Amino acid sequence: MAAKTIQAPLEGQAGDPKHAARATRSAGRKMRSLLLDAASPLFKERGLAGTSISDIATAADAFPSQITYYFRTKEALFVECACRDLLYLARTTEQAALKAHTPRDYTRALAETVTATDSVAFFAEALTLTRRRPDLAPLVERTIERLHSEGARAYASQVERHGWRSLRAPDESSRRFWAVAIGVILEGYAMGRSPDQLCSELLRVLGDQARADKTTTNEGARLRLVDDPNASTSTPSDGES
Repeated sequence: MAAKTIQAPLEGQAGDPKHAARATRSAGRKMRSLLLDAASPLFKERGLAGTSISDIATAADAFPSQITYYFRTKEALFVECACRDLLYLARTTEQAALKAHTPRDYTRALAETVTATDSVAFFAEALTLTRRRPDLAPLVERTIERLHSEGARAYASQVERHGWRSLRAPDESSRRFWAVAIGVILEGYAMGRSPDQLCSELLRVLGDQARADKTTTNEGARLRLVDDPNASTSTPSDGES
């Protein structure tokens, strides 16, 4: 009887170990995303204490054991939901601000978008939780750093695009915006303020972040700080202070 030739599976076929590993990772990412999607609205509506693992599993059409497998604890899932929600909000905020053509319109677009949802308050709950669960703090720290770095990048891009004169460095401006936004929104929630009231208060506290420079065109514009000795001393445009 002739000996059979054993052929190794081609890469990408179902029998390929690398293919199986990729499929497993893909399925894992999909399940994590489904669990996060199901858990976020429940946590926002009912809070951490009012949401059970079985509630989340039912909403996600999953097993409770899958939640503990991917996230270990309900608290860890809560924090990851809040962090993801905040980063989604930051991206939406940046996209809304792209339409702005003046510094004030830019700041207003940021403020209106941030105060229109409860994502900041949700994240604040996660911040409080990490005081009792320091093992969850690294995820919050990474989220905050990403929030600031991406905010600074987006702001610097707009300043350069329009030739605005920034009152602060992009990183400082981004950190200040989110620190003020979190504080104003938490205070507003405690006092029962509406989204419009929150937006007005946020704009009042933030003030101007940049100035439009009449002498600068978009072509070849470079980011400049107002106190830069090499910056133009031209008068701000009408309506800017």
